[in-house]
Amino acid sequence: MNYRIENLIDKEAVEKRIKELAREIEKDYAGEEVYCVGLLKGSVIFLSDLVKEINIPVIIDFMSVSSYGSETVSSGDVKILKDTDLDLRGKHVLIVEDIIDTGLTLEYVIKYFKEGKGVKSLRTCTLLNKPERRKVDVKVDYIGFDVPDKFVIGYGLDYDQKYRNLPYIAVVIPE
Repeated sequence: MNYRIENLIDKEAVEKRIKELAREIEKDYAGEEVYCVGLLKGSVIFLSDLVKEINIPVIIDFMSVSSYGSETVSSGDVKILKDTDLDLRGKHVLIVEDIIDTGLTLEYVIKYFKEGKGVKSLRTCTLLNKPERRKVDVKVDYIGFDVPDKFVIGYGLDYDQKYRNLPYIAVVIPE
């Protein structure tokens, strides 16, 4: 497929919004310790920059959950490829996502945490949100940016494992 890349959200806007999200999280978790669980691989850059801005105790863990493979559209078939390493029973957990599209992956992960992990509280944070694509109603507590129904890359998001390293958010446009 031939395509071009078009800038959507510049680096400065992303950095500014991450700092704002960190302040919101600090306020909501004041006096608490929060376990940030990043969903691999897309959340890594966002999670890294987010936790550097949070000024309360933060513990980091990861899960690998897939519903895309090498496609540009979610298959809807969610699989846990790697579970968390830490015991999260009785902990305040913040699930950190790169993007919420259909909501199917997040719905699955929320249910998994609520039913099987025994967490004290569970909130969700995403860099990007595509409300137009939502297939299920999921609560997202912290949203970086709402984006249009386009295939986005950069800042951890990929197209067939490429472009995660872009310091901004861009759109892949087929030609």
